[in-house]
Amino acid sequence: MGYYIGSRALPMDRPWKTETAQYPANWLRLSSTADRAAIGVTWGEEAETWDQRFYWSPTLPKQLNDEPAVDEDGKELGYTQTGLKTLWKSKQDDIAGSLIAPSDWRIIKAKETSTNIPSAWKTYRAAVRTSCNTRQTEIDACTTVEALKELLFGSATITRQQTDADGNGVVEPDTIVDDDANEVANPIAGAAVMETVANPNIATAWPEEPS
Repeated sequence: MGYYIGSRALPMDRPWKTETAQYPANWLRLSSTADRAAIGVTWGEEAETWDQRFYWSPTLPKQLNDEPAVDEDGKELGYTQTGLKTLWKSKQDDIAGSLIAPSDWRIIKAKETSTNIPSAWKTYRAAVRTSCNTRQTEIDACTTVEALKELLFGSATITRQQTDADGNGVVEPDTIVDDDANEVANPIAGAAVMETVANPNIATAWPEEPS
């Protein structure tokens, strides 16, 4: 909930302005209902937000794969609409280029002076290209927009229930041993045993520059 003027959310305890006037930080707190109504300030729910890189709206994902463009009757228009996979694969090329470019002078110098390229930098540049290709393959393997977003921007670690050798979820035992070595009832018996692990659903990391 909050104050709005049109679709614009207004900050509490901070100055703000419109095209015709400026308001002090305490105006919203001190103004009356009539004062706010006079300039179109309303009270309402906070506007929904979503990741516009991947979604048209909170519930409408963008197109994942390249597909023929069609009109409202389903008739093909003769060109292809680019999907998210193609766009993000292209971005990986851009990132790889930006990582490699700062060391280009080392290659040029080595060629001009007939000396060896420093092995660490040669390995790094090759690793960047390999990572780029791997990330693009991982992007291609995504079957949903949600999976693509997780691949590229998911957390490095996730918390999940531990599993045993048979793949069953591990839970707290019925009894535990207290500080006096006595077996007592476990107050959280049956609760899932959680662990924090590396997120298996994120993309291959880019290599680090040689030091």
